[in-house]
Amino acid sequence: MMSRLVTSRLVTSRLMKAMAALLAAGLMSGCAALNPTAPSLYTLTPGTVAESGPPPVSWQLLVEPPAASAGIDTPRIAVTRSATALDYFAGVSWADRAPNMVQGLIVQSFEDSRRIVSVGRDSAGLRSDFLLKTELRDFQAEFSDANATAPDRVRVRLSAKLVAMPNRTIEAGETFDAVVPVRGADFTDVIAAFNTALGQVEGALVDWTLRRGEAVFRAEAGRSRSAGSR
Repeated sequence: MMSRLVTSRLVTSRLMKAMAALLAAGLMSGCAALNPTAPSLYTLTPGTVAESGPPPVSWQLLVEPPAASAGIDTPRIAVTRSATALDYFAGVSWADRAPNMVQGLIVQSFEDSRRIVSVGRDSAGLRSDFLLKTELRDFQAEFSDANATAPDRVRVRLSAKLVAMPNRTIEAGETFDAVVPVRGADFTDVIAAFNTALGQVEGALVDWTLRRGEAVFRAEAGRSRSAGSR
């Protein structure tokens, strides 16, 4: 009797271990299903400012992250087939939310121009003479033909306002846009079009900001000198 009891306990123990192993395998399989392969990440490079641009300026600038609609304020890479439908490419993503990525590239474009004393993100908490506020209104690949199998252009549109500090008065505003064809069927051709379009917008934005900011800065300096001589 004792021998049968021991044998029964051993069988029960082995069955419980086998069931535990199967349950663990099932849970691991479920976790794998909930964690699909990570998307391929992409980023862009800063725009180039024309060498024939304005001379260096002596004032300082802070750049806010662009405001954007919920459809653009995401790491997902947007694509549209019509003016009223927004979708996203599968299996790919920006390395950061689009507005954060664009803010960093704008700051780097100013730095690379070597025409400004100091520029940085507004989150740095530094004092500045001007604040650049922007809105990213378009940042997507587009189908000109809704029945096509791949997008054939990229559109980037950025609205900007130059704000004088510390009074926070809007001194100038402008909108910059670029539409660039996608020159190939590979997804890297779409990224290249994004890079060119954003580069054109950034180059124009930097040039405009430096020119308008310098005009405002000199005018304010002239008013201060006039007031001091009275």
